[in-house]
Amino acid sequence: MPAIILETHLGSLPLTARGKVRDIYALSADQLLFVASDRISAFDHVLGSGIPFKGKILTRLSLFWFDLLKPIVPNHLLTADTAHFPPELEPFLDQLEGRSMLVKRAKMFPVECVVRGYLSGSGWKDYQQTGSVCGIKLPAGLRESDRLPEPIFTPAAKINTGGHDENISYETVQKTIGESYADALRTLTLRIYEKATEHAASKGLILADTKFEFGLTTDKSGNDQIVLADEVLTPDSSRYWPADSYNPGRPQPSFDKQFVRDYLESIHWNKQAPAPALPKEVVFRTSEKYLEAYRSLTGRTNL
Repeated sequence: MPAIILETHLGSLPLTARGKVRDIYALSADQLLFVASDRISAFDHVLGSGIPFKGKILTRLSLFWFDLLKPIVPNHLLTADTAHFPPELEPFLDQLEGRSMLVKRAKMFPVECVVRGYLSGSGWKDYQQTGSVCGIKLPAGLRESDRLPEPIFTPAAKINTGGHDENISYETVQKTIGESYADALRTLTLRIYEKATEHAASKGLILADTKFEFGLTTDKSGNDQIVLADEVLTPDSSRYWPADSYNPGRPQPSFDKQFVRDYLESIHWNKQAPAPALPKEVVFRTSEKYLEAYRSLTGRTNL
């Protein structure tokens, strides 16, 4: 098993954020360094155990999708090749190799762009109570994990203080960022989802739902342009199901933290800090799930 990296420490380089998975450093006024750790969170808490390969898988998958989606939307990636990183990062390559991206700093929209093609998770709970998902009325009689008549855009407000992001209406998005940007983000989100579901289906996977983050950068002509940012279509931000075992009317097996959540429920953890460590078997099986998603989606075996 490789070394597990729970936190990075890059000398005097300014750390601007340490999220549930990513450490973000400021390199200059217009460049950031994103480093994906092996941390894993569940029920809004970062756990004491890391998952082998996780940070590298998230990075490699994001790079794969950034490249595949270029015809639809530009992204904030500058390079993930450490040979092209600034000289001041050379002493830390053992922490950065395979799990880091040099990106252009973007002015981020304060909106999580969520798209759902199937009825699952919080959407299923919402539907059971209201017959709608985030205020969007759906046909009666749908079952858990059913495919929706068409994908729906269900945005959320970013909550930077921890906890779940808050579902908001499309009208709230319009008021927050303006009608033209709201329309552009919704259109991009649905177009990306369509492309991603086609690719996932060709690999035997169902992409049930996912979320994107977008920001504004300046292009070569000095004009603002919308870019896709952060992680893209990874098991941390997306719900993937194996198509050959798809059976609506119940939850589906997924390529994410399922083993972690199931274990934590089995020990009746009160979901308060401190979060428990995980048994080796749960760590191993979770790592295997992330690896399986990576191999299936990319067709690659090596990280």
